[in-house]
Amino acid sequence: MGIGDLNRAAIFLDRDGVLNELVLNPATGRMESPLQPEDLRLIDGAIPALMRLQRAGYPLVLVSNQPNFALGKSTLDALGAVHCRLESELIAAGVQFARFSYCLHHPQGVVAGYSGLCVCRKPSPWFLLRARDDFGYSLRDSWMIGDQPTDTQCGRAAGVRTIRVNSGSFTAERSAAPAADYMVWQLSEAAEIILTHRPGAARGH
Repeated sequence: MGIGDLNRAAIFLDRDGVLNELVLNPATGRMESPLQPEDLRLIDGAIPALMRLQRAGYPLVLVSNQPNFALGKSTLDALGAVHCRLESELIAAGVQFARFSYCLHHPQGVVAGYSGLCVCRKPSPWFLLRARDDFGYSLRDSWMIGDQPTDTQCGRAAGVRTIRVNSGSFTAERSAAPAADYMVWQLSEAAEIILTHRPGAARGH
């Protein structure tokens, strides 16, 4: 695979638990997505890992389920503000994403138009397939990085290689979850695996 093919390989990333820390929601007692922009904290080492992948020529694509509005936990404005905080921090660090893809639906949603089944909620590979069609990415050479079973299922359905990050949120069901190609503790390890497997890596390129 040459340089032109490498540029057609993409890195698909989940957001919460991979790029930013999970936040305790007092209403549910669970570690969840940040509900306000001031709650968003990037995980240590996330930016350097993204920079390594970016410098290696991989486009970055965010693929995230964000059902808090559908579930009545948040507003669309608040969700938008959290995303703007994330994007501004990435831009300030010199990290550029080719696309941010959010599914706002939930099967048990309480908001009209956002409840019930949809085509885009992971484990559906819909966003990965759209990116393939829109940008010409080679999915067989691409990767999906996430911290949930649905991320692994999504990646498998799209035909990409999968890496699962232990965000501390899946310990109890880990043995029953679909096995990813690789299991790691942080994004920096995932980046190392990807770069080790890139074309020319064995020759030190």
